[in-house]
Amino acid sequence: MEIPTYEEDENSEEDLNNQQSFNVTDSQDEEGNQHEESTSTTDEETESTSTTDEETESTSTTDEETESSSTTDEETESTSTTDEETESTSTTDEETESTSTTDEETDQQKTDSERVCKKYGISFHQLSQVKILMRTHTENKPYSCKECDKGFSRISNLKRHMRIHTGEKPFSCKECEKSFRDVLHLNTHMRIHTEEKPFSCKECKKYFSFLSHLKIHMRTHTGEKPFTCKYCDKCYSYSSHLNTHMRIHTGERHFSCKYCGKCIRDEYDLKIHMRIHTGEGPFSCKYCDKCYSYSSHLKTHMRTHTGEKPFSCKKCKKSFHDGSNLKSHMIIHTGEKPFSCKECDKSFSFLSNFKRHMKSHI
Repeated sequence: MEIPTYEEDENSEEDLNNQQSFNVTDSQDEEGNQHEESTSTTDEETESTSTTDEETESTSTTDEETESSSTTDEETESTSTTDEETESTSTTDEETESTSTTDEETDQQKTDSERVCKKYGISFHQLSQVKILMRTHTENKPYSCKECDKGFSRISNLKRHMRIHTGEKPFSCKECEKSFRDVLHLNTHMRIHTEEKPFSCKECKKYFSFLSHLKIHMRTHTGEKPFTCKYCDKCYSYSSHLNTHMRIHTGERHFSCKYCGKCIRDEYDLKIHMRIHTGEGPFSCKYCDKCYSYSSHLKTHMRTHTGEKPFSCKKCKKSFHDGSNLKSHMIIHTGEKPFSCKECDKSFSFLSNFKRHMKSHI
Protein backbone atom coordinates (compact mmCIF):
# COMPACT_ATOMS: atom_id res chain seq x y z
CA MET A 1 0.00 0.00 0.00
CA GLU A 2 1.35 3.17 -1.05
CA ILE A 3 1.24 6.05 1.26
CA PRO A 4 0.67 9.46 -0.42
CA THR A 5 3.56 11.69 -0.26
CA TYR A 6 3.54 15.20 1.38
CA GLU A 7 4.00 16.81 -1.86
CA GLU A 8 0.84 15.51 -3.28
CA ASP A 9 -0.98 16.56 -0.20
CA GLU A 10 0.47 19.93 -0.36
CA ASN A 11 -0.59 20.26 -3.96
CA SER A 12 -3.94 18.95 -3.18
CA GLU A 13 -4.27 21.40 -0.36
CA GLU A 14 -3.16 24.24 -2.59
CA ASP A 15 -5.60 23.13 -5.17
CA LEU A 16 -8.22 22.90 -2.57
CA ASN A 17 -7.32 26.30 -1.28
CA ASN A 18 -7.24 27.59 -4.76
CA GLN A 19 -10.53 25.96 -5.46
CA GLN A 20 -11.96 27.45 -2.31
CA SER A 21 -10.42 30.77 -3.11
CA PHE A 22 -11.86 30.56 -6.54
CA ASN A 23 -15.18 29.57 -5.20
CA VAL A 24 -15.01 32.41 -2.71
CA THR A 25 -13.93 34.66 -5.45
CA ASP A 26 -16.68 33.44 -7.68
CA SER A 27 -19.06 33.75 -4.83
CA GLN A 28 -17.76 37.17 -4.19
CA ASP A 29 -17.96 37.93 -7.88
CA GLU A 30 -21.46 36.65 -7.99
CA GLU A 31 -22.31 38.64 -4.92
CA GLY A 32 -20.51 41.61 -6.42
CA ASN A 33 -22.34 41.02 -9.64
CA GLN A 34 -25.51 40.58 -7.80
CA HIS A 35 -24.72 43.73 -5.81
CA GLU A 36 -23.78 45.57 -8.98
CA GLU A 37 -26.91 44.30 -10.66
CA SER A 38 -28.91 45.23 -7.61
CA THR A 39 -27.16 48.57 -7.54
CA SER A 40 -27.77 48.95 -11.20
CA THR A 41 -31.37 48.05 -10.68
CA THR A 42 -31.53 50.51 -7.85
CA ASP A 43 -29.90 53.13 -10.01
CA GLU A 44 -32.36 52.33 -12.71
CA GLU A 45 -35.15 52.55 -10.20
CA THR A 46 -33.61 55.69 -8.83
CA GLU A 47 -33.27 57.02 -12.33
CA SER A 48 -36.81 55.89 -13.03
CA THR A 49 -37.91 57.51 -9.83
CA SER A 50 -35.97 60.62 -10.79
CA THR A 51 -37.59 60.52 -14.16
CA THR A 52 -40.94 60.03 -12.50
CA ASP A 53 -40.12 62.90 -10.19
CA GLU A 54 -39.11 64.98 -13.15
CA GLU A 55 -42.29 63.96 -14.92
CA THR A 56 -44.19 64.65 -11.74
CA GLU A 57 -42.40 67.97 -11.40
CA SER A 58 -42.96 68.60 -15.08
CA THR A 59 -46.57 67.61 -14.61
CA SER A 60 -46.73 69.82 -11.56
CA THR A 61 -45.08 72.59 -13.55
CA THR A 62 -47.51 71.98 -16.37
CA ASP A 63 -50.35 72.02 -13.89
CA GLU A 64 -48.97 75.20 -12.43
CA GLU A 65 -48.59 76.63 -15.89
CA THR A 66 -52.09 75.42 -16.72
CA GLU A 67 -53.34 76.89 -13.47
CA SER A 68 -51.34 80.03 -14.11
CA SER A 69 -52.68 80.08 -17.64
CA SER A 70 -56.15 79.51 -16.27
CA THR A 71 -55.54 82.26 -13.75
CA THR A 72 -54.22 84.49 -16.51
CA ASP A 73 -57.26 83.66 -18.61
CA GLU A 74 -59.45 84.43 -15.64
CA GLU A 75 -57.55 87.67 -15.05
CA THR A 76 -57.78 88.44 -18.76
CA GLU A 77 -61.48 87.65 -18.71
CA SER A 78 -61.83 89.65 -15.52
CA THR A 79 -59.84 92.49 -17.11
CA SER A 80 -62.01 92.23 -20.22
CA THR A 81 -65.11 92.28 -18.05
CA THR A 82 -63.70 95.26 -16.16
CA ASP A 83 -62.91 97.01 -19.45
CA GLU A 84 -66.43 96.29 -20.65
CA GLU A 85 -67.82 97.59 -17.37
CA THR A 86 -65.52 100.61 -17.61
CA GLU A 87 -66.57 101.16 -21.21
CA SER A 88 -70.20 100.67 -20.22
CA THR A 89 -69.71 103.09 -17.32
CA SER A 90 -67.97 105.54 -19.68
CA THR A 91 -70.84 105.20 -22.15
CA THR A 92 -73.32 105.72 -19.32
CA ASP A 93 -71.35 108.79 -18.19
CA GLU A 94 -71.32 110.13 -21.76
CA GLU A 95 -75.06 109.49 -22.05
CA THR A 96 -75.58 111.13 -18.66
CA GLU A 97 -73.37 114.06 -19.70
CA SER A 98 -75.19 114.24 -23.05
CA THR A 99 -78.53 114.14 -21.24
CA SER A 100 -77.27 116.77 -18.80
CA THR A 101 -76.04 118.92 -21.71
CA THR A 102 -79.40 118.48 -23.46
CA ASP A 103 -81.19 119.42 -20.26
CA GLU A 104 -78.92 122.45 -19.86
CA GLU A 105 -79.54 123.46 -23.49
CA THR A 106 -83.28 122.96 -22.98
CA ASP A 107 -83.17 125.00 -19.78
CA GLN A 108 -81.07 127.65 -21.55
CA GLN A 109 -83.49 127.79 -24.47
CA LYS A 110 -86.40 127.98 -22.05
CA THR A 111 -84.67 130.77 -20.14
CA ASP A 112 -83.83 132.61 -23.38
CA SER A 113 -87.44 132.34 -24.54
CA GLU A 114 -88.63 133.68 -21.20
CA ARG A 115 -86.40 136.75 -21.60
CA VAL A 116 -88.17 137.78 -24.81
CA CYS A 117 -91.26 139.99 -24.89
CA LYS A 118 -93.96 137.92 -26.60
CA LYS A 119 -95.75 140.98 -27.95
CA TYR A 120 -92.89 142.95 -29.50
CA GLY A 121 -90.10 140.32 -29.63
CA ILE A 122 -87.70 142.49 -27.61
CA SER A 123 -84.92 140.59 -25.78
CA PHE A 124 -83.72 141.48 -22.29
CA HIS A 125 -80.70 140.43 -20.23
CA GLN A 126 -82.75 139.86 -17.09
CA LEU A 127 -86.03 138.02 -16.65
CA SER A 128 -87.23 140.69 -14.20
CA GLN A 129 -87.09 143.29 -16.98
CA VAL A 130 -89.44 141.19 -19.12
CA LYS A 131 -91.85 140.78 -16.23
CA ILE A 132 -91.92 144.55 -15.69
CA LEU A 133 -92.52 145.17 -19.39
CA MET A 134 -95.28 142.57 -19.54
CA ARG A 135 -97.19 144.56 -16.94
CA THR A 136 -97.65 147.32 -19.51
CA HIS A 137 -99.29 144.80 -21.88
CA THR A 138 -101.42 143.06 -19.29
CA GLU A 139 -102.33 146.31 -17.52
CA ASN A 140 -101.04 144.83 -14.28
CA LYS A 141 -100.33 147.92 -12.15
CA PRO A 142 -99.56 146.87 -8.59
CA TYR A 143 -98.31 150.31 -7.46
CA SER A 144 -101.06 152.88 -6.75
CA CYS A 145 -100.88 156.57 -5.89
CA LYS A 146 -102.54 157.33 -2.55
CA GLU A 147 -103.49 160.82 -3.72
CA CYS A 148 -105.31 160.06 -6.99
CA ASP A 149 -105.44 156.21 -7.09
CA LYS A 150 -103.56 156.14 -10.39
CA GLY A 151 -101.84 152.79 -10.98
CA PHE A 152 -98.30 152.14 -12.20
CA SER A 153 -96.46 149.03 -13.36
CA ARG A 154 -93.15 150.22 -11.85
CA ILE A 155 -92.41 151.66 -8.46
CA SER A 156 -89.98 154.15 -10.04
CA ASN A 157 -92.87 155.55 -12.09
CA LEU A 158 -94.93 155.92 -8.94
CA LYS A 159 -92.11 157.82 -7.21
CA ARG A 160 -91.78 160.14 -10.20
CA HIS A 161 -95.56 160.64 -10.28
CA MET A 162 -95.65 161.55 -6.59
CA ARG A 163 -93.51 164.62 -7.37
CA ILE A 164 -96.56 166.05 -9.19
CA HIS A 165 -98.40 166.12 -5.87
CA THR A 166 -95.43 167.22 -3.78
CA GLY A 167 -94.13 169.76 -6.33
CA GLU A 168 -90.61 168.40 -5.92
CA LYS A 169 -88.21 169.14 -8.79
CA PRO A 170 -84.80 167.77 -7.81
CA PHE A 171 -83.13 168.03 -11.24
CA SER A 172 -81.92 171.53 -12.18
CA CYS A 173 -80.41 172.86 -15.41
CA LYS A 174 -76.95 174.39 -14.88
CA GLU A 175 -77.42 176.76 -17.81
CA CYS A 176 -80.76 178.38 -16.94
CA GLU A 177 -81.47 176.85 -13.50
CA LYS A 178 -84.80 175.49 -14.69
CA SER A 179 -85.93 172.52 -12.59
CA PHE A 180 -87.55 169.23 -13.59
CA ARG A 181 -89.25 166.34 -11.85
CA ASP A 182 -87.10 163.65 -13.50
CA VAL A 183 -83.69 163.39 -15.13
CA LEU A 184 -85.18 162.38 -18.50
CA HIS A 185 -86.90 165.75 -18.87
CA LEU A 186 -83.68 167.48 -17.83
CA ASN A 187 -81.65 165.64 -20.49
CA THR A 188 -84.26 166.51 -23.11
CA HIS A 189 -84.18 170.15 -22.02
CA MET A 190 -80.37 170.28 -22.27
CA ARG A 191 -80.61 169.88 -26.08
CA ILE A 192 -81.89 173.44 -26.20
CA HIS A 193 -78.54 174.63 -24.87
CA THR A 194 -76.31 172.12 -26.66
CA GLU A 195 -78.30 172.41 -29.94
CA GLU A 196 -78.05 168.64 -30.28
CA LYS A 197 -80.38 167.25 -32.95
CA PRO A 198 -80.34 163.44 -32.82
CA PHE A 199 -83.59 162.88 -34.75
CA SER A 200 -83.51 163.15 -38.55
CA CYS A 201 -86.21 162.99 -41.23
CA LYS A 202 -85.63 160.18 -43.74
CA GLU A 203 -87.44 162.12 -46.48
CA CYS A 204 -85.66 165.50 -46.41
CA LYS A 205 -82.76 164.87 -43.97
CA LYS A 206 -83.92 167.66 -41.68
CA TYR A 207 -82.78 167.30 -38.06
CA PHE A 208 -84.70 167.85 -34.83
CA SER A 209 -83.85 168.09 -31.15
CA PHE A 210 -87.00 166.30 -30.02
CA LEU A 211 -88.76 163.18 -31.25
CA SER A 212 -92.14 164.88 -30.90
CA HIS A 213 -91.00 167.59 -33.34
CA LEU A 214 -89.92 164.95 -35.85
CA LYS A 215 -93.31 163.20 -35.61
CA ILE A 216 -95.08 166.51 -36.23
CA HIS A 217 -92.76 167.26 -39.15
CA MET A 218 -93.46 163.88 -40.77
CA ARG A 219 -97.07 164.97 -41.33
CA THR A 220 -95.84 167.36 -44.02
CA HIS A 221 -94.69 164.30 -46.00
CA THR A 222 -97.54 161.93 -45.17
CA GLY A 223 -100.31 164.56 -45.43
CA GLU A 224 -101.78 163.34 -42.15
CA LYS A 225 -104.24 165.79 -40.54
CA PRO A 226 -105.39 164.34 -37.22
CA PHE A 227 -106.93 167.55 -35.83
CA THR A 228 -110.51 168.24 -37.02
CA CYS A 229 -112.71 171.30 -36.43
CA LYS A 230 -115.96 170.30 -34.75
CA TYR A 231 -117.85 173.13 -36.48
CA CYS A 232 -116.88 172.75 -40.13
CA ASP A 233 -114.96 169.42 -40.18
CA LYS A 234 -111.86 171.15 -41.55
CA CYS A 235 -108.68 169.18 -40.76
CA TYR A 236 -105.21 170.35 -39.73
CA SER A 237 -101.83 168.78 -39.29
CA TYR A 238 -101.06 170.74 -36.12
CA SER A 239 -103.13 171.41 -33.02
CA SER A 240 -101.95 175.05 -32.97
CA HIS A 241 -103.43 175.54 -36.44
CA LEU A 242 -106.74 174.07 -35.26
CA ASN A 243 -106.77 176.36 -32.22
CA THR A 244 -106.17 179.36 -34.48
CA HIS A 245 -108.93 178.22 -36.81
CA MET A 246 -111.39 177.76 -33.94
CA ARG A 247 -111.17 181.47 -33.18
CA ILE A 248 -112.90 182.13 -36.49
CA HIS A 249 -115.97 180.40 -35.13
CA THR A 250 -115.71 181.75 -31.60
CA GLY A 251 -114.64 185.27 -32.66
CA GLU A 252 -111.98 185.19 -30.01
CA ARG A 253 -109.04 187.56 -30.54
CA HIS A 254 -106.53 187.49 -27.74
CA PHE A 255 -103.78 189.56 -29.39
CA SER A 256 -104.02 193.23 -30.41
CA CYS A 257 -101.60 195.44 -32.34
CA LYS A 258 -100.17 198.25 -30.18
CA TYR A 259 -99.85 200.54 -33.23
CA CYS A 260 -103.32 200.27 -34.81
CA GLY A 261 -105.25 198.36 -32.17
CA LYS A 262 -106.16 195.57 -34.60
CA CYS A 263 -107.07 192.34 -32.85
CA ILE A 264 -105.31 189.22 -34.05
CA ARG A 265 -106.34 185.65 -33.33
CA ASP A 266 -102.87 184.26 -32.52
CA GLU A 267 -99.42 185.50 -31.53
CA TYR A 268 -97.73 184.34 -34.73
CA ASP A 269 -100.08 186.36 -36.91
CA LEU A 270 -99.52 189.37 -34.65
CA LYS A 271 -95.76 189.15 -35.21
CA ILE A 272 -96.30 189.04 -38.97
CA HIS A 273 -98.74 191.97 -38.77
CA MET A 274 -96.23 194.04 -36.83
CA ARG A 275 -93.89 194.00 -39.85
CA ILE A 276 -96.34 196.34 -41.60
CA HIS A 277 -95.59 198.98 -38.97
CA THR A 278 -91.92 198.25 -38.45
CA GLY A 279 -91.12 197.77 -42.15
CA GLU A 280 -89.17 194.67 -41.31
CA GLY A 281 -88.41 192.57 -44.37
CA PRO A 282 -86.47 189.47 -43.27
CA PHE A 283 -86.97 187.66 -46.57
CA SER A 284 -84.77 188.96 -49.41
CA CYS A 285 -84.46 187.92 -53.07
CA LYS A 286 -81.01 186.64 -54.03
CA TYR A 287 -81.41 187.93 -57.59
CA CYS A 288 -82.56 191.53 -57.04
CA ASP A 289 -82.14 192.00 -53.25
CA LYS A 290 -85.79 192.92 -52.89
CA CYS A 291 -87.12 192.27 -49.37
CA TYR A 292 -90.45 190.97 -48.19
CA SER A 293 -92.21 190.75 -44.87
CA TYR A 294 -93.62 187.32 -45.66
CA SER A 295 -91.90 184.20 -46.96
CA SER A 296 -94.92 183.44 -49.17
CA HIS A 297 -94.47 186.80 -50.91
CA LEU A 298 -90.81 186.02 -51.55
CA LYS A 299 -91.68 182.63 -53.07
CA THR A 300 -94.22 184.28 -55.39
CA HIS A 301 -91.65 186.91 -56.37
CA MET A 302 -88.96 184.29 -57.10
CA ARG A 303 -91.16 182.84 -59.85
CA THR A 304 -90.70 186.06 -61.84
CA HIS A 305 -86.99 185.19 -62.07
CA THR A 306 -87.38 181.46 -62.63
CA GLY A 307 -90.39 181.74 -64.97
CA GLU A 308 -92.25 179.10 -63.01
CA LYS A 309 -96.06 179.20 -63.38
CA PRO A 310 -97.52 176.36 -61.32
CA PHE A 311 -101.16 177.57 -61.38
CA SER A 312 -103.03 176.67 -64.58
CA CYS A 313 -106.57 177.46 -65.71
CA LYS A 314 -108.59 174.34 -66.46
CA LYS A 315 -110.69 176.19 -69.04
CA CYS A 316 -108.06 177.80 -71.24
CA LYS A 317 -104.82 176.26 -69.88
CA LYS A 318 -103.38 179.68 -69.12
CA SER A 319 -100.78 179.63 -66.32
CA PHE A 320 -99.96 182.07 -63.52
CA HIS A 321 -97.24 182.77 -60.98
CA ASP A 322 -99.55 182.67 -57.94
CA GLY A 323 -102.96 181.36 -56.96
CA SER A 324 -104.56 184.80 -56.47
CA ASN A 325 -103.99 185.67 -60.13
CA LEU A 326 -105.59 182.37 -61.14
CA LYS A 327 -108.67 183.10 -59.01
CA SER A 328 -109.03 186.52 -60.61
CA HIS A 329 -108.70 184.95 -64.05
CA MET A 330 -111.39 182.31 -63.34
CA ILE A 331 -114.01 185.09 -62.96
CA ILE A 332 -113.76 185.65 -66.72
CA HIS A 333 -115.01 182.09 -67.30
CA THR A 334 -117.59 181.96 -64.48
CA GLY A 335 -118.97 185.51 -64.95
CA GLU A 336 -118.97 185.97 -61.19
CA LYS A 337 -119.13 189.56 -59.88
CA PRO A 338 -118.33 189.46 -56.16
CA PHE A 339 -117.83 193.23 -55.74
CA SER A 340 -121.10 195.20 -55.38
CA CYS A 341 -121.62 198.94 -55.03
CA LYS A 342 -123.86 199.89 -52.08
CA GLU A 343 -124.87 203.16 -53.72
CA CYS A 344 -126.23 201.82 -57.02
CA ASP A 345 -126.13 198.08 -56.59
CA LYS A 346 -123.80 197.75 -59.56
CA SER A 347 -121.50 194.67 -59.45
CA PHE A 348 -117.96 194.13 -60.72
CA SER A 349 -115.78 191.12 -61.37
CA PHE A 350 -112.52 192.73 -60.25
CA LEU A 351 -111.66 194.80 -57.21
CA SER A 352 -109.73 197.35 -59.25
CA ASN A 353 -112.82 198.08 -61.34
CA PHE A 354 -114.94 198.36 -58.22
CA LYS A 355 -112.59 200.90 -56.63
CA ARG A 356 -112.54 202.98 -59.78
CA HIS A 357 -116.35 202.96 -59.81
CA MET A 358 -116.61 204.06 -56.18
CA LYS A 359 -114.74 207.24 -57.02
CA SER A 360 -117.64 208.26 -59.22
CA HIS A 361 -119.89 208.58 -56.16
CA ILE A 362 -117.55 210.89 -54.29
